[in-house]
Amino acid sequence: MRIAVATLFPELFEPFLRTGVVGRAVSSGRVEVETLDIRLHGVDARGSVDDYQFGGGAGMLMRPEPLFETLESVEWRGGARVVLMAPDGRRLDQDLARDLSQADGIVLFCGRYGGVDARFVDGAVTDEVSVGDFVVSGGEIPAMLLLEAVLRWVPGVLGRLESAVSDSFATGLLDYPRYTRPAVFRGEPVPEDLISGDHARVEDWRFERALSRTRARRPDLLDGVSVDDARDRFLGAVRQAARTKEREDG
Repeated sequence: MRIAVATLFPELFEPFLRTGVVGRAVSSGRVEVETLDIRLHGVDARGSVDDYQFGGGAGMLMRPEPLFETLESVEWRGGARVVLMAPDGRRLDQDLARDLSQADGIVLFCGRYGGVDARFVDGAVTDEVSVGDFVVSGGEIPAMLLLEAVLRWVPGVLGRLESAVSDSFATGLLDYPRYTRPAVFRGEPVPEDLISGDHARVEDWRFERALSRTRARRPDLLDGVSVDDARDRFLGAVRQAARTKEREDG
């Protein structure tokens, strides 16, 4: 998979691309990530990339020339998804992250100032993506969130793809509480169902806790969803994760 990140601040991505899940993805060669400095395509000797809005309005806009020229500098752009981080874009979720992970290539643009000229959006962008209902000064940190969410779905990046399959939201619900050793810590034991050795009991316990947590914290995820449908999706994802683990174990 090939990814290019277009930004006015490529230095922000240097430590990110060497660290954690993303760093492993890059160092393993499973993913190629390059940064593109939009300012290299500025409209004057100073590298200017922004200008006032026609019709007035607060905030400068990124001009179309540097954006198009940056995109056109990517030789493999044909067929790639061109993603713009934008507060009014589609909300990033697991379904979108998994969809983007299946693209042959992604060119990811980080906006700045008051946004970008609409002619670039209309003429080049395939996906506008938001990471939440808030505004930050630029698209760099949102782009990092998107990259990590996407790369978790690339086979081999996590070590085990089952982790991505069974994560929160992949099941349609928030995650259930998880426990590790010791079985009793400061007088608090691990729930008996989890150490029963009965897979059906474990699945039932995890579903009930995931459902109750989702009802309390994110009831919007359950709008129009029956308990039976929620159970089917949850158990389907859990069992897919188990099958994935079996395949990865060989």
